[in-house]
Amino acid sequence: MASGLGVALFSSAVFGLSGSFAKALLETGWTPGAAVTARLTGAALILAVPAVPALRGRWHQLKDNWLTVLLFGVIGVAACQLFYFNAVSRLSVGVALLLEYLAPVIIVLWLWAASRKRPRPLTIAGTLLSLGGLVLVLDLTAAVKIDLIGVLWGMAAAVCLAIYFFITAKENDTLPPLVLASAGLMVGAAVMWLAAATGLLPMAFSTADTRLGPWVTPWWVALGGLVVLATVIAYVSGIMAARALGSKVASFVSLTEVLFAVIWAWLLLGELPGPIQLVGGILIVGGVVLVRVDELRAAQLAAPLPAQLDHANDVEPVP
Repeated sequence: MASGLGVALFSSAVFGLSGSFAKALLETGWTPGAAVTARLTGAALILAVPAVPALRGRWHQLKDNWLTVLLFGVIGVAACQLFYFNAVSRLSVGVALLLEYLAPVIIVLWLWAASRKRPRPLTIAGTLLSLGGLVLVLDLTAAVKIDLIGVLWGMAAAVCLAIYFFITAKENDTLPPLVLASAGLMVGAAVMWLAAATGLLPMAFSTADTRLGPWVTPWWVALGGLVVLATVIAYVSGIMAARALGSKVASFVSLTEVLFAVIWAWLLLGELPGPIQLVGGILIVGGVVLVRVDELRAAQLAAPLPAQLDHANDVEPVP
C-alpha cells in the first residue's frame, strides 16, 4: 500500500507537468492542436515498444475491444487534451485543470435531470461545494476578468471527460492497461493528424526557445518533457498505481494532480492563482472527494443507483 501510494503520487506529479510544458510551447507560437498531436504521436510510438510484448501475440484482443480503444482514443485522449490545451492557452494551468475536474459534478447533475431522482445528501453536498468552488475559481468580482472562451474550453474538457465515463461505464475491457493506453494514444494521434490534413484543426509549430522557470531551453526540451515525463512515464506509473492500490483508491490519489499542476505552473511559468481561486480549488476538489466517497459507500450498500458514477479504469483519461 505504501509503495503503491508513492507511485500514485509520482504519477500525479508528472501528469501535472503537462500544462506547464504545453503552455511553454504555446507561448512560442505552437497551436494547441500541434502540441496535442506531437504529444500523442511521440507517446504512442514509445509506448508501442512495451505494448506489443504485453499482447503476447493475442492480437484478436484489439479487434474484440475496438470500441473501447476508439472511445478512449477519440474522447478520453484526443478531445480531452485538445480542449484542455485550448483552455491552458487562455487561462492559468491550475484554473484550466480545476474546470476539467468538474466532470464528476456534471455527471451528478445530468443523472439528476435525466432520472429525476434526487441524489443522496452527501452527493448533493459535494456537488454544491464544487459549484461554490467554481464561483470562487472564476473570481467574478476581480478587477481583471477571466477569459470566457478559456472557461468554455475548460468546461468542454470536463463534459468530454464525463461523456467518456458514461460511455465506458459498462464496458468489460479485457485489454492489458498498457495496450489500451498505447492503442488509445495511436487512435488519438490519428484523429488529430486527420483533422489537420482536412484543415479542420490549425497546426503551427515553432523552433523558438522556450522558458521554463529561470532557464531558457530549446523547444525540444519542453516537447520531450511533455511526451516522456507527462505522458509515457505518467501513464505507466498510473497503471502501476492502479494495480497496486486498486483503480478506485488510485483515482482518489489522482486528485492531487491539481495541487502538483499549480506548484509546477508556479515554479516553471510564474503562474499562481489568486487566494480566492486557491480557496475555490480546495472546495472543488473537496466536493469531488465527497461525491466519490458517496459512490464507494453506495457500492458497499448495494444501492440501486446508476453505475456510471461508480466507474474507474486502470487507464483514466487525464490531461
